[in-house]
Amino acid sequence: MRIDCPCCGLRDNGEFTYLGDASPARPDGMDASPAAMLDYVYRRDNPAGPHRELWYHGAGCRSWLVVTRDTRTHDIAEVAFARDAARARDAEKAVP
Repeated sequence: MRIDCPCCGLRDNGEFTYLGDASPARPDGMDASPAAMLDYVYRRDNPAGPHRELWYHGAGCRSWLVVTRDTRTHDIAEVAFARDAARARDAEKAVP
């Protein structure tokens, strides 16, 4: 599998570290209930199909990326900087 890094271009996935599902939002620190933290840390879906994943390009530009990948075929539909994905998610939450 090859990932098209926005900074470095097309690279082998061996340069990246997979860090899991990019969808969950971390509960608010010390104010979070134990049940909320349990859900955030341990309870994750295992979808068949398009899935947003967090990857770290440690052997390259050291960027955090959100990769939208089909888990059945490994086809990559989109790669974006994690900061841009987080800003877009926050902007969606702010709209009433």
